[in-house]
Amino acid sequence: MPVNLVEPENLLAIDGVRLSAGASGIKKNGATDIVLIEICEGARCSAVFTQNRFRAAPVLISEKHLEKTPPRLLLINSGNANAGTGDTGYNNAVNTCELAATALGCKREEVLPFSTGVIGENLPVECFENSLSDIVGLLDSNNWLQAATGIMTTDTVAKAVSTQFEIDGETITITGIAKGSGMIKPNMATMLGYVATDASIDSDLLSECLKSTVESSFNSITVDGDTSTNDSCVLIATGKAKAAGINVKDQRYDTFLKALNKVMQTLAQAIIRDAEGATKFVEVKVTNALSYADAKTIAYTVAHSPLVKTALFASDPNWGRILAAVGRAEIDKLDVDKLSIFLDDVCIVKNGGRAADYTEEAGQRVMSQDEISITIDLVEGDDSAIVWTSDLSYDYVKINAEYRT
Repeated sequence: MPVNLVEPENLLAIDGVRLSAGASGIKKNGATDIVLIEICEGARCSAVFTQNRFRAAPVLISEKHLEKTPPRLLLINSGNANAGTGDTGYNNAVNTCELAATALGCKREEVLPFSTGVIGENLPVECFENSLSDIVGLLDSNNWLQAATGIMTTDTVAKAVSTQFEIDGETITITGIAKGSGMIKPNMATMLGYVATDASIDSDLLSECLKSTVESSFNSITVDGDTSTNDSCVLIATGKAKAAGINVKDQRYDTFLKALNKVMQTLAQAIIRDAEGATKFVEVKVTNALSYADAKTIAYTVAHSPLVKTALFASDPNWGRILAAVGRAEIDKLDVDKLSIFLDDVCIVKNGGRAADYTEEAGQRVMSQDEISITIDLVEGDDSAIVWTSDLSYDYVKINAEYRT
């Protein structure tokens, strides 16, 4: 069951964006498996993609198309990753772009393809041939929830959020969706994420906003340490809002960036709350480090540790596992005699050893919660980092052992 995560409500339309979803037969259970996101002319779009060297065909094509022209349509399928499929997979992805472009009435290069699902199986192009015209006919600005549902694989809850704020007295809206539950340790973005706003913003600033907010959201989560072949995150700005354009780094930029970061973090945390087999949502925070890189490395080392994650699942305050994970983090300098570790407000380690006033009962109280904060104070510098993760349960093993059966 997801950890304190419910179906999204009150998703707000973005002027200049229409969405649709339908079942094409890619998923054998008849569930929704193709999603379209239509983008108005004149919109600006930025994207980041996986750094996995086995990059899926749709990733390669999306990057190529983005270099040529602004996109008019995002074509997303779930149930098949079209990764590890060689030339056949590449050609299949090109063909689906051609089919989508014909159905919408745009150029093939104006279509960005995205896929998620099982790796190593050829994409059934006939499913697109038989369904795209009908799905194009369903395009509507209020279909965000349908789209969020259509991109799911092992997710149990759709992940979506909207927010509104003001710039110069005018309302700006941001709405985003994401998917992901396993194979989660993004190295650029997240599994699949699509965020749109009606703000008008300079292209270079939009790209900066995306990279900045991805780093503090999707690049700060992990379920199992596995970076997908298909990770992609797209940010769209239609420019339809009445507010003045954001062209420089001023107060308007800061206001937009803050709101966008909130959306991105909400989506990223939703992925962890719905992690495969998760029973706990865990924040690992490293403070007073010599550098952000050091803090992030230590946070990820703790968050990736199978021993830490299984102790979390068992609600076992085995603080030695956390201490050991910190000690093996690959950073240049660590003074173990100075650091402290906390479970929520309970100090478990002080000056490198067990805190004098720590009790097993106090640690047990925190570890029994379904939301836990682990804070590691290095007492070295001024930098900090946060990573969100989940526990490692029997169900995680079961879900992934039976994924293709």
